[in-house]
Amino acid sequence: MEFTAQQIAELVGGTVEGNPKASVHTIAKIEQAEVGSLSFLANPKYEAFLYTTQASILIVPKDLVLKNPIAASLVRVANPYLAFSELLDTVDRIHNSEALAGVQEDAFVADCATCGEDAYVGAFAYVSENVKLGKNVKIHPQAYIGKNVEIGDNTTIHAGVKVYKNCKIGENCIIHSGTIVGSDGFGFAPQTDGTFKKVPQIGNVIIENNVEIGSNSCIDRATFGSTILKSGVKLDNLIQVAHNVVIEENTVIAAQTGISGSTKIGKNCMVGGQVGFVGHIVVADGSKINAKSGISKNIKEKGKSWNGVPAQEFRASYKTLAHIRRIPQLEKRIKELEALVHKLVSDG
Repeated sequence: MEFTAQQIAELVGGTVEGNPKASVHTIAKIEQAEVGSLSFLANPKYEAFLYTTQASILIVPKDLVLKNPIAASLVRVANPYLAFSELLDTVDRIHNSEALAGVQEDAFVADCATCGEDAYVGAFAYVSENVKLGKNVKIHPQAYIGKNVEIGDNTTIHAGVKVYKNCKIGENCIIHSGTIVGSDGFGFAPQTDGTFKKVPQIGNVIIENNVEIGSNSCIDRATFGSTILKSGVKLDNLIQVAHNVVIEENTVIAAQTGISGSTKIGKNCMVGGQVGFVGHIVVADGSKINAKSGISKNIKEKGKSWNGVPAQEFRASYKTLAHIRRIPQLEKRIKELEALVHKLVSDG
């Protein structure tokens, strides 16, 4: 792989400042880049590295004002992070240009399963009865695809993923290793003798288009009906999505978050890591939830930010924290006042 500054500018819609023929053959962090590397600046915290990096080409904001001369050629764009992402996508496609297709030796594909054009099934993968794989679907080694599963065009199922029966996955999805789609929801009915009777989970999981799910996540099937991840949802690693949950379009959720049963999370929400949602609540579109927050009731107002356990509106939560920090001082003052009152009473 080798690109010139001019080629990069054309790919990302930017303009070159410096040598348009400067070339790169690798990508690196701005603080670690060496000659021949491409890097970018999106976060102002890293601006000091502009003047020390050895990178040959840098993608930077179009309105960046340089404080000192730099050696690198610049590609100026409106959004460096997005431009860099688009470039990485191009590089990734080049690296994966040797297309995987066909069924490898030692894979099992049921006779009644159907595979679209250029579909790939890796070694030791298992594709069950009545499965439908779309065009260019990639099932990597040791994955399991249960009965009646449907997977749309251009979706990638990485090694070791398990998709249980009757689930549906849309187009252009990516599911990373170790994730389980369609395991039983956590349903147990208490009995008079103190034991619990399992409630059969007869629903499925529906994952719409352009969804990405990180490694070792669990998406439980519905008790009845469907657990649904709508188009554009992005889940990090180690996330639990319980039975009958609905996550609306373009919501992103960070690692170790747990969502209890029948909760509905709206469109374009941003959820930090280790957030906990109780069951049977609704979270409004555009909600932003800080890491380690506990969502215990409905969020009705769209576009608000939340923090804390139980979660409060963001600014209110920080006022509460400020008051909590004052508790030792307040305790000291109360003891002083008690001592003063006691003295006044004693002196009669």
